[in-house]
Amino acid sequence: MNTDEHLDAFLSWAVLVRNLSANTVAAYSRDITEAGEFIGNLVLADSAEIGQWVQHLAKINLAPSTITRKLSSLRSFFTYLTRNQIIESNPASRVRSPAAIFKVPHCISVDEVVRIIEVWFGDDSLSSRNRALLELAYGSGLRESELISLTVDRLNLHEGWVRPLGKGSRERMVPMSSPSIDQMGKYLDYWRASLLKEKTGKAIFLTRNGNSLSRMTVWNIVRASALKAGITSVIHPHTLRHSFATHLLEGGADIRIVQELLGHSDIRTTEMYTSVSRKRLAEAVKKYHPRGSGMW
Repeated sequence: MNTDEHLDAFLSWAVLVRNLSANTVAAYSRDITEAGEFIGNLVLADSAEIGQWVQHLAKINLAPSTITRKLSSLRSFFTYLTRNQIIESNPASRVRSPAAIFKVPHCISVDEVVRIIEVWFGDDSLSSRNRALLELAYGSGLRESELISLTVDRLNLHEGWVRPLGKGSRERMVPMSSPSIDQMGKYLDYWRASLLKEKTGKAIFLTRNGNSLSRMTVWNIVRASALKAGITSVIHPHTLRHSFATHLLEGGADIRIVQELLGHSDIRTTEMYTSVSRKRLAEAVKKYHPRGSGMW
C-alpha cells in the first residue's frame, strides 16, 4: 500500500469513527499530502526526514502555529498507522513542536518584581493577602492554579516549605524564600482571620467574602500591582513564575534543579528558559561591553 491508499483509509476513519468535521478532515488531507510530497512514502518515513520537513516549513516562513498544526496532523496519521500495525512506532512523536521551540516566555527584571510586590504595604487584610500571594508566586515559582488551590495544611512556615498540587495532581516540595515566609506569616497570623466566613474551607488566599480566589482574581491582582508599580507591559501570574525560573538560571542554578522546582515532567519544557537567559546575557554584552555595539 502506498501513502495515498493509507491516507484515504485514515480520512474515512476520521469521518466514520471519530466523526470529525469536514474542515478538520480537509486540513488533515492537505497537511499529510504536503508532507508526502516533500518526504515521499510516509509509511517509510523516519524522525530525521520529518524533522527536515519541519525545518523546510520554517525556512519558507510559515508561522510556528501553522507548522505545529501540520505536525499534529502528521502525528495523528502515524498514530492511526501504528494502531493498525502498519508501522511499529510513530516517528513524528519524537519531533519537537516549533511552537514550543520558538515560544519565549516573558519575564521581568528583579527590580520590576520588587516594585510589583512592594506596592502592597500589608496594612489591611487584602493588602497583606496580595503581598503574600505575590511573594509566594515569585519566591517559589507557583502557577496561579497552585496558588488558588493551596490550603493551610500544605504550608510549613517553620521549615520553609510549600507543597503545591501541580498538573495532574502531582505533588512536589518547594522551598519558600525568606520574604515569602515573613509575609505569609503576617497574613496567616493577623489578617486571614478577618476574611474567614462560616463556609470558608482550608484555602489560604481568600476574597473579602471568604471564598477561594479565582484565576481571574489572581490575574487582576497581578495586573493591578504592575500598574500601581508603573509597569505598562502586560504582566500576568505566569510572568512571575517565568521570572523565578529565569533569575535562578541567570544566577547559576542547575537546570535539573529548576525543573524540579517548577514541577516540569520533561526537561525540554524547562530548557526554554535557558534561551531567555542567553538572550538577556547577549543583550547585556551589547549594552555594556565597550565593543559590544557591533556584536550580533
